[in-house]
Amino acid sequence: MSIAIKVVDEEFRALPLSALADAALSAAKAAGADYADLRVHRLQQQSIRLRDGRVESIGNSTDLGFAVRVVVDGTWGFASSADVSRESAAEVAGRAVTVAKTLRALNRERVELAPEPRYDGAEYVSAYDLDPFSVPTPDKVALLLDYSERLRAADGVDHVTAAVLQVKEQTYYADTFGSRITQQRVRLHPQIEAITVDPAVGAFETMRTLAAPAGRGWEYVTGADGIWDWDGELARIPALLAEKVKAPTVEAGPTDLVIDPSNLWLTIHESIGHATEYDRAIGYESAYAGTSFATPDQLGTLRYGTPIMHVTGDRTQEHGLASVGWDDEGVAGQRWDLVREGTLVGYQLDRVFAPRLGLERSNGCSYADSAHHVPIQRMANVSLQPDPDNDTSTAELISRVENGLYIVGDKSWSIDMQRYNFQFTGQRFFRIRNGELAGQVRDVAYQATTTDFWGSMEAIGGPSTWVLGGAFNCGKAQPGQVAAVSHGCPSVLVRGINVLNTRAEAGKD
Repeated sequence: MSIAIKVVDEEFRALPLSALADAALSAAKAAGADYADLRVHRLQQQSIRLRDGRVESIGNSTDLGFAVRVVVDGTWGFASSADVSRESAAEVAGRAVTVAKTLRALNRERVELAPEPRYDGAEYVSAYDLDPFSVPTPDKVALLLDYSERLRAADGVDHVTAAVLQVKEQTYYADTFGSRITQQRVRLHPQIEAITVDPAVGAFETMRTLAAPAGRGWEYVTGADGIWDWDGELARIPALLAEKVKAPTVEAGPTDLVIDPSNLWLTIHESIGHATEYDRAIGYESAYAGTSFATPDQLGTLRYGTPIMHVTGDRTQEHGLASVGWDDEGVAGQRWDLVREGTLVGYQLDRVFAPRLGLERSNGCSYADSAHHVPIQRMANVSLQPDPDNDTSTAELISRVENGLYIVGDKSWSIDMQRYNFQFTGQRFFRIRNGELAGQVRDVAYQATTTDFWGSMEAIGGPSTWVLGGAFNCGKAQPGQVAAVSHGCPSVLVRGINVLNTRAEAGKD
């Protein structure tokens, strides 16, 4: 039986973390800061990619640095360095204070931080068994090669790509309130894709595994303890791909849809996750990532969807990509409601935005992807909760549809800057006829507004259908930052959603 790792790596703990904090915080206070925090950030990454059984690339990187953030007379100051030394910490703290004093004349919104308990000597390690960075790279390549060769041996598969991205993120946080927090998180994303090519017409089709990125270790890639059935999925893909190639094109128009969690997570991310970021809702991201239709004046009144819709923000979900012990402002991870009984009831916040919404405490959504980036409000694990009373299966949802589609897997997407008008495609589309699956179709996209879509949700699956999906590459801010985030959801049944024929839309018919 595997045993979960419980301590932060000694290599990170051996850094002069306390000395850096003492030097930075004392120098900041001496220079005139009303508040200061220090964040040491180490990010280790490895990517491995194979194409047709050959290694295409192996990339390794480690980034280490620290940042000091201060408040001087209600104004932020920030500075960072890659020189992890006590002398550098004091110098960087002084620069941060100088930045704040320089910007004070331009500041129109005084910084007020929501209170948070003091956490001295706190430590958090995410839930994983086998550190992927402890596994020899040749062993990882051999496993991806094995998975690739299984698909390459199948009739109709012309090319295969296999890849895995692995990340270990370590942080040390200290502030003038007295918190000292050390954390370590591991996450990875394995993906295998089969490709078939029709050289006669220059067309191709693809089919990839549905394993989502997760806050797990190498045990996820091997499928240990039944975490993921790689053997079963790899065995099914060739037949699914062959059927997809020959499948008829979809008939456009209003359609009842049963949407699998492997597709629905992305719809949640775009139409709920981003829309309930408070900084976006009040215009902070309008010059780049956009705004939100779900503005604070509608809090408690906006009908987001049907009464069965219950969406939570969660920084504590086991194996969640956005799960933490504490955020980058020293706020403990929490779980809270964003949409309850179909009504907008909450936002994702940090310590600055919480008081502006009239709340006494942040819900812990501050994060920076590098020591050299300022922490900003980032997305929690935003999830649609399953039916709490009935463990309705996906098959039961399908049985309620006379004529519709069952959608599996994510692919392309498009949504406007207010997170309101959207269009999503998928990987696999199955016709539903008289409550049963009746083969695949192609060229499918579904289109709606956010409130129309969630307002058409008639039924949701039970806990047995709930799956945690997600992405490594959620982008935001200027300079750009990237965050990993998970979204759990059950299967759902939505009625009368507009389906497009993408081939016809592209003028190919």
